[in-house]
Amino acid sequence: MTVSTITLNDHTTIPQLGFGTYQVPPAETAAAVRTALEIGYRHIDTAQMYQNEEGVGEALASSGISRDELYVTTKLNNGFHAPDEVRRSFEESLAKLGLDHVDLFLIHWPLPTRYDGDYVSTWKAMAELTQDGRARSVGVSNFEPAHLDRIVAETGVLPAVNQIEVHPYLTNEAARAASIRHGVEVEAWSPIAQGAVLDDEVIGKIAAGHGKTASQVTLRWHLERGDIVFPKSVREERMRENFDVFDFTLTADEVAAITALDRGEEGRTGPHPDTFDFIPG
Repeated sequence: MTVSTITLNDHTTIPQLGFGTYQVPPAETAAAVRTALEIGYRHIDTAQMYQNEEGVGEALASSGISRDELYVTTKLNNGFHAPDEVRRSFEESLAKLGLDHVDLFLIHWPLPTRYDGDYVSTWKAMAELTQDGRARSVGVSNFEPAHLDRIVAETGVLPAVNQIEVHPYLTNEAARAASIRHGVEVEAWSPIAQGAVLDDEVIGKIAAGHGKTASQVTLRWHLERGDIVFPKSVREERMRENFDVFDFTLTADEVAAITALDRGEEGRTGPHPDTFDFIPG
């Protein structure tokens, strides 16, 4: 199975489908990532806040897969937005992952109500990490249009991606449009709305017509709209199912029908970036 790739605005490439590790318990992470790699996934998404970077690193080290075949993302913890903390925590992430570089490092949340609203200094410190190649690309996560416009206007540095909540019940069009306007690729977290869309009648009917599952059709919808996705599961059969999405396509009408399921803010499964201010203890 050949996974499609997307070229980012810094001329690096990223696999459009990856394996997510959000809510994968640290003790189970190495086994889950090892299974994902055996299935064929080469893009792994983790974060400092997930507390499972070591498990990801263990699986990568034991896989026997060449580093240049792997794409690894991690994200800045909310408690480390001060520039010196950005650099310190990044070094810690590299050590936990057992890597000399990551392919993508993201600001996990903008936290506009914290740090005197200064996520620009955080972004400047992130951008500096690309200078010696230890972060091949840097980007943001959960940035609303105003957040994105501000960091670009004040620094001139474009994020490579904006990782935001996107699924059929929250198409998040304003944040997607702002990202696309800046040439920033969209990564979709919670791509199946934490399972909420799997019983949807519209998606189920489309899935039946293709001989696929609701999850596969939803992931295919993302891929055809240009989203980068990394579904999470610790069950091997579900990992295989989520990887098997490159042997069919949806019609334009099918894509439109799924997009029309958008519920706006009522469909959001996670916190809103304008107000989310959690810092782990």
